[in-house]
Amino acid sequence: MAKTDVMRVICVEDEAEMIDLIRLILSRKGFEVIGANGGKQGLEMIREQKPDLILLDLMMPDMDGWEVYQQVKADEATRDIPVIVVTAKAQSIDKVLGLHIAKVDDYISKPFSPQELMDSVEQVLNKKRESEKG
Repeated sequence: MAKTDVMRVICVEDEAEMIDLIRLILSRKGFEVIGANGGKQGLEMIREQKPDLILLDLMMPDMDGWEVYQQVKADEATRDIPVIVVTAKAQSIDKVLGLHIAKVDDYISKPFSPQELMDSVEQVLNKKRESEKG
């Protein structure tokens, strides 16, 4: 197979239905989606798998999404992985804080359309490719 490696996405989310929905949308475009149930498992999987992209829910019972994000960014092995925050907390203040203070790559509010998700994923991955080219 040529250099079209499958892009791996880890979806850190405490709702199985949301992981299934994201997997359904992205797998149609050839992505491999790995679901992680909650923040602790998500962090382990991110360190193990080194995905191309992380989709991260903020509101999780075991470990809050911001905590996962901070640990990912604090680790040299994972800090360059782009993160898209997917959350029902749609208040604009959260969006502004997330994007500007934490330097989150993008932000999607639930509920979202399949097109919204694809647009965000493609935009973030294209940006990552551009920065790798230098």
